Amino acid sequence: MTDTRSTTTRNWAGNVVFSAGRLHRPGTVEQLQDLVAGSDRIRALGTGHSFSPVADTTGDLVSVAGLPPRVVVDGALATVTAGMAYVAVTRALHAAGRALPNLGSLPHISVAGACATGTHGSGDANGVLATAVSAVELVTADGSLRTVRRGDPDFPGAAVSVGALGVVAAVTLDTVAAFDIAQWVMLDIPFHGFDALPELLAEGYSVSAFTHWEREVFDQVWLKRRMPADPPEPFWMGGVPATGPRHMTRGEPTGHCTDQLGRPGPWHERLPHFRAGFTPSSGAELQSEYLVPRDRAVAALRAVRAVAARIAPVLLVSEVRSVAADDLWLSAAYGRDSVAVHFTWVPDAAAVAPAVTAVEAALDPFDARPHWGKVFTTPPQRLRELLPRLPAFAELARAADPTGKFGNAMLDRCLPA
Repeated sequence: MTDTRSTTTRNWAGNVVFSAGRLHRPGTVEQLQDLVAGSDRIRALGTGHSFSPVADTTGDLVSVAGLPPRVVVDGALATVTAGMAYVAVTRALHAAGRALPNLGSLPHISVAGACATGTHGSGDANGVLATAVSAVELVTADGSLRTVRRGDPDFPGAAVSVGALGVVAAVTLDTVAAFDIAQWVMLDIPFHGFDALPELLAEGYSVSAFTHWEREVFDQVWLKRRMPADPPEPFWMGGVPATGPRHMTRGEPTGHCTDQLGRPGPWHERLPHFRAGFTPSSGAELQSEYLVPRDRAVAALRAVRAVAARIAPVLLVSEVRSVAADDLWLSAAYGRDSVAVHFTWVPDAAAVAPAVTAVEAALDPFDARPHWGKVFTTPPQRLRELLPRLPAFAELARAADPTGKFGNAMLDRCLPA
């Protein structure tokens, strides 16, 4: 039976209060189909780790976390229930000797929600998480099931769809053989005008550089290398190795973070920054993120540095990562190798707003694309310039959902009419 609750629902950070009065949690795909078919307005809610109103609706919210969990491995492919968190999926895959090529910073998020919003990890050769998707099983506007596979004309719009094409019931993922990773943290890496940024980001399978924009240094660089691999040199890039575990956010427990100090471990226990079962990041926060072309990233970071005084007072930490290009229409890495510039802010929207404005003004000359699930104010017309396939996606959404059942205020504003 479908679990339906009349309640006020907030996102994980508490900054978004959803307009829907009812949250549904169907227990079967058939119940999900009936719910979608009978609703005038409906949106899927993942784990609520988005900081934007991307999942909001004035109709019904539906969580697919109640669908029977399954991870079915068939050779190099794995079909998983959409509402499962990455932590459950990755453990099952590892037990079967398989792995995903990359993971996001936290394993708490759902597979469908992360893919739908273009969420990513890090690495010059690693695309957004949705680049591992080879098929999407959707409950469409009339309640029917439809599977869109890689190679289908609609697939580049379906893999990162911000929920506009239907409610995802399952996804099929490309996997690779399981592998080990070791992680080191290096401290106080000088900016040097960011000239060495390309080299820094290429020094590991996955690299994350953290700064508070208070000094001319990356306070921490988390260097993740696939085994077998050598440790970084003692004064790698001008920094020094951490002698104990670190959390990138000041004052937070280091035990919440994945194992460091170069101890090899399974891919799913090293690629995320945070451990399952613990609060990721700081918990009370807001986030923004923008992807710029990798070949313009040095100049883009210099532009951010120029407004550092307006950023630092409301910043918990900033992260710089590399993301490979893809062909997914709504991905912020569409068509270009990218560098992501991420900001974790204090949980005060009014205080943060001027800093977001300053960041967006600094990065706009570099065609910075915002993450769909973060706080941003990029105007709709500018989004249409930044994402050349946005009009094609809008046409695809109208064809799949002519009455706007899966729409919401954010999509209505962002998608071309």
